[in-house]
Amino acid sequence: MTMMLIIALGLAIIVIAVLLARQAVYRSSYRYTDSDLESARRDALARSRNVVSGKVQEHLVPFFPEFLELFNPRDARFLGSPIDFVVFAGLDEGEECRDVVLVEVKTGKSSLSKRERQVRDAVEAGRVSYKLIRIASRPEDSLAAVVDGHPLAS
Repeated sequence: MTMMLIIALGLAIIVIAVLLARQAVYRSSYRYTDSDLESARRDALARSRNVVSGKVQEHLVPFFPEFLELFNPRDARFLGSPIDFVVFAGLDEGEECRDVVLVEVKTGKSSLSKRERQVRDAVEAGRVSYKLIRIASRPEDSLAAVVDGHPLAS
């Protein structure tokens, strides 16, 4: 009888050791628990809500006090990317355009993206210009002047 108990105890220890080893292998491959995944889902949902809220607010910004202190909302044109607004200060009032201002809107602690920083740096370095592009009055004439993305020689 004691021999049977010793054999049963030995088998139990071996089964426990095998299960612990399998769990260790599983955990090395799948490090995240169900609660980790649930937490990640909640975090992703919160971030998504913040992004959507930010996008909605960007469209409404011309009517916020922070914007109204600086600009006339009728002078603003929404672009969205890589800059949120171009403001043509004074244009709506029938005056000359006093300034052209590129406006980026951020909420909370969000920071400029790489592209937004590049635009800001180009503006601050004076690498801004104005171009007038004339196209033919008939669309087919404009299309005929371009082959494979290169203008034809005149």
